Amino acid sequence: MKDEIRSVLRSFKNGEIGEGEAERLIDSMSIIRLSHASVDAARERRCGAGEVIYGAGKTPAQIVEIASVLAARGSGVLATRLPPDGMSAFLSAFQEAECCEIARAAWIPPKTPRPKVRGRVAIVSAGTSDIPVAEEARVTAEFLGSPADAFYDCGVAGIHRLADKIGEIRAHSAVVAVAGMEGALASVLAGLVSVPVIAVPTGVGYGASFGGISALLSMINSCANGVSVVNIDNGFGAGYCAHLANRI
Repeated sequence: MKDEIRSVLRSFKNGEIGEGEAERLIDSMSIIRLSHASVDAARERRCGAGEVIYGAGKTPAQIVEIASVLAARGSGVLATRLPPDGMSAFLSAFQEAECCEIARAAWIPPKTPRPKVRGRVAIVSAGTSDIPVAEEARVTAEFLGSPADAFYDCGVAGIHRLADKIGEIRAHSAVVAVAGMEGALASVLAGLVSVPVIAVPTGVGYGASFGGISALLSMINSCANGVSVVNIDNGFGAGYCAHLANRI
């Protein structure tokens, strides 16, 4: 691929193609085509973070092949929602790999340090049952380069638990609020901190929670300022957004 890039740059230098065409050609070379996937090898250059593997629905062989392509670039690999056989295959294929089983995530650390960020990210869960989603958010933020601290089981049913931790939470640059049932935690937190709150509704709850829809609607309709909401159980999306807020 380096020879092809040099050829494009020579053509640009010689005036044979314009800047836009040169950029298009180089970007097209960054797509690594496998039989089952087109790996976006230039995403980190464009977006600040590389492509992440969503493991659900993929075979172990597909997960390992995609990870191998990304790992060859040296900037680390994160795989989320790994099924048990996918997790086992990932850990067996890469000696340096680490994992968080409760988050169903595994990763290969980057070979070079991540850019410095402003501070730390707080991951706050309403209940213990929300921890798997909260851990996905924590793993994501830390993989991307934002140190994260967990504050679990701080839901509004015993709001004194949150009051006990709010001083520590306020010291963070972004807050992820993970809650099911009525999803009130995000609104309460947003009324107590001066940083962005990324709300994650979870599917935790009884029948009328409708698999997280109740919490989702509560969070979207929050009367508190500064609340952004991701999809149900999307800890990855929340951790990613929190890292972006911490990076600015």
